Amino acid sequence: MNYFQREMECASRETMRDIQSARLAETVRHVYDHVAYYRRLMDKCGVTPADIRSVDDLPKLPLLTKDDLRDAYPYGLLAVPLEEAVRIQSTSGTTGRRVVAFYTQPDIDIWDECCARAIVAAGGTRADVVHVCYGYGLFTGGPGLNGGSHKVGALTLPMSSGNTERQIQFMVDLGATILCCTPSYAAFLAETIIEKGLRDKIKLKAGIFGAEAWSEEMRRDIEQKLGLKAYDIYGLTEISGPGVSFECAEQTGMHVNEDHFLVECIDPDTGETLPEGEKGEAVFTSISKKAFPLLRYRTRDICVLSRQPCSCGRTLIKMSKPMGRTDDMLIIRGVNVFPSQIEAVLLNCGFPPNYQIIIDRVNYTDNFEVQVEMTPEMFSDTVKDIAAKEDELLSSLKSMLGISPKVTLTAPRSITRSEGKAVRIIDKRKI
Repeated sequence: MNYFQREMECASRETMRDIQSARLAETVRHVYDHVAYYRRLMDKCGVTPADIRSVDDLPKLPLLTKDDLRDAYPYGLLAVPLEEAVRIQSTSGTTGRRVVAFYTQPDIDIWDECCARAIVAAGGTRADVVHVCYGYGLFTGGPGLNGGSHKVGALTLPMSSGNTERQIQFMVDLGATILCCTPSYAAFLAETIIEKGLRDKIKLKAGIFGAEAWSEEMRRDIEQKLGLKAYDIYGLTEISGPGVSFECAEQTGMHVNEDHFLVECIDPDTGETLPEGEKGEAVFTSISKKAFPLLRYRTRDICVLSRQPCSCGRTLIKMSKPMGRTDDMLIIRGVNVFPSQIEAVLLNCGFPPNYQIIIDRVNYTDNFEVQVEMTPEMFSDTVKDIAAKEDELLSSLKSMLGISPKVTLTAPRSITRSEGKAVRIIDKRKI
């Protein structure tokens, strides 16, 4: 097995607990002494740094939300003097005040190492060519995988997003072997490569895909079209970016880099900590960052945690692929709907993963439409055959969701492609 930092990735549970407890106690003292916002939250809960001696004391700390980060914008949660911070990253697509995360140089070094672990787990070595077409700039995807690739010592193509023609040219000419991007863009690249007849010109062996939800069906579709093994990676700007957790070859969950991040699962309604194996909201605590360490940050991602032994030899706890989010869950006619459910149905029925969910409210009633692109073969069918496919898809969606959407099959390539995060949901309701 290949590891980037074997001593940590394969540490015994006892060794890891000792590391985590020491780092947690040090981080709590650090933020209490240097961040007035944290001090007020902890004082309100009656918690002092002396109360946090081990990971078992973690539930004593208050939960943190994105609203806290917005309230403290821009410098309210900065835990070091400004001259020690060397970079910021920021979330994309937020409303109101943006979330800004700060990094010292050691923070960036740790982040790079976490991403290097993910690349090595996907089979990456110094001999690889890593093609990074996540966005750069304020978005964490590009900088994170770029830094991880440098740590591994691989040749790095810092492509960023956009300009698909150039992406494919460099992929072919420079013999890229590992692709890093969003899964929706990987699907678009695959579609374009096949259309151009360049499938036999690419040398990709692995893909590291994250930043948006994707299903196992979508994974298999990308793998088949690009001839690679697709690995999931998880992260969020508030914690550090990609590399918080990553898949190994077993692909039964993502290993959390728990020497740097503590993970809990809580009941999203009560905040109660749930036992291993129960589905709940992932909560992360940074225990090695200096500039912007977050304590018990609510991610809104729904997952399951597991310590079942892994064939890869890593002892790091695993989190499942996010099963949806508590804050992007759609409630339509009183029914909870996740886009990942719709995507799974589409791919199981042979449709490409290019779709949009459109919701509106007319006369106090929710209208729910799923627009789905047809493949060129489907598009050549008769009107009668297309109507039959719509009916079949409607039946499958109703079975999965419990409610019936309007299903509209559209012409190939009629839904706008995205080179960043795919726009899957258009919610026109005033609610």
